[in-house]
Order: sequence, then C-alpha cells, then structure tokens
Amino acid sequence: MQVRFTQGTTSTINSYGYSPHPLSSYLSWVETILTGTEDNKPIIVSITAPTPEEIFGMISSVQSLRTRLKDIARKGRPSRVAIEINTSCPNIPGASPSGYSFPTMAPLIQVLADAFNQDRTLTIGLKLPPYTFKEQYRQVLEVLESYAGASPHGASPISFLTCTNTLGSSLLFPDQASGETVGPFALPTALGGLAGDLLHPLALGNVHTFSTLIRGGEPQYPRLSGLKIIGVGGVTSKAAAKRMRDAGADVVGCATLYGKEGVKAFEILTV
Repeated sequence: MQVRFTQGTTSTINSYGYSPHPLSSYLSWVETILTGTEDNKPIIVSITAPTPEEIFGMISSVQSLRTRLKDIARKGRPSRVAIEINTSCPNIPGASPSGYSFPTMAPLIQVLADAFNQDRTLTIGLKLPPYTFKEQYRQVLEVLESYAGASPHGASPISFLTCTNTLGSSLLFPDQASGETVGPFALPTALGGLAGDLLHPLALGNVHTFSTLIRGGEPQYPRLSGLKIIGVGGVTSKAAAKRMRDAGADVVGCATLYGKEGVKAFEILTV
C-alpha cells in the first residue's frame, strides 16, 4: 500500500512517485472531457521531467492539444488548459526535487519562459515543495523575477504557484495509521510524503510568506505582483479553507480530503 490515512486526523503519508500513466493518456482524457463543451472550468495538467528537453516535449504535446481544442484561439476568454510544473515530488529515488535545487530550477524556467513568449495565452504554474526559511522563498522569487524582467513583454511566464506539496522524509508507525499494516512502519518504504491536517500549519506559512513577499505593503518583486497562489495542504474543512484564503491563497486544493470523501469533499468545503 502506497498511502495510509492517519488515526484521529484527516492526514496521509504516501510513497507515490510519478503517475504510472503517460502524459498522452492524460491529454486524451482531457480532450474527451473538453470536446464539445463550452465550459470554462480549467483543467491543470501537472507535468514534470528532469531535463529541459523533456519539459519542452511535454509542453509541445499540451500545446498540440490546445490547438486541437481551439484553446489558443479563444481570444478574450480564459484558457481551459493550464500547465503546472511539479518541482517538488519527494518520493523519486536519486532525484532531488528541483524546487530545492535552485540552479537546477533555472534551466526549466527558461523552457517555460520560451514557451510563454511564443504563446502568451499559455498559463503556467509551479508546484512547490514546503519551505522552512526565508532565503528559500527569496531564491524562488528571484529566479522568477529575473525571467519576467527578461521577457520582451515584461510579463512573468509563471502565472501561479501551488503551495505546497507533501513534506518528504516523514515517518509514521502502525499505531498512528488507520487500518492494518504489514511491517514495522505505516508504509512499506518507511519514509513518505506527509499531507493533510498535519501539514496544514506549514502550508499556511508557505502561502503567507509568498503572499507577503509578492503583495506586501512594499512588494519586493514588482514584476510578480500578478502571481496567483493555490493553497494546498490540510484543506480538510470549511474553516481550513478560510484559513488558507486568509493566509493569502486565491484558490485552494483538497487532495487528502478528496481521497477520503470523494466528490463530497467539495460539499464539505462549501456548505
């Protein structure tokens, strides 16, 4: 079992790596969903790869889909297909998340900037790992600010930040997990990514810090003032969703709650 829910809280620990399904499968599913509908509800396609060349190929595949859907030509209307680059999966052996390795992140941002400068209807975001000290936040924003400044349009190629992914190197024992376990730890791999209620305070801090640096009384990164923040991490109740928005999130996500409750999760957060 690669994911376990905890006892007493709506939290999980998981050892998932990348999806077993190729990008082509996801794009086929997105095309099926959006073909023949004028619904403007966006779909965010989350992608990742270790090299700029692979990222370029994935973006090209998404752009081909957007062309078929006439998404690029929807002038004056919001794009229905956005791209999120996952810089933060903690469960890939031998691969440090680029969100923690800032020299590694820069070449990936260059590919995103090139794609955006060729098509300014392309919406791109970054899914970031949880950070724990101010210099990490500043390094991310300095990289993004530099690419916004280099853009011929003076616009940031990055439209949103997703804060935050799971907290890696977390460990739970069987007595902390719900259901039966086999072995000395909640997960067969021992370590995994922590999500849900137990991550909530750290996620709030990440959202608040980015929001303050971008939108505070004296914004330090003026070219990034339009960045939106998707608050993720422990949004398991209506109160938690409000806290996330009060911290500075424009939108919230609810993966752990959705994993537990299914589509009822959205009712829990809104009713």
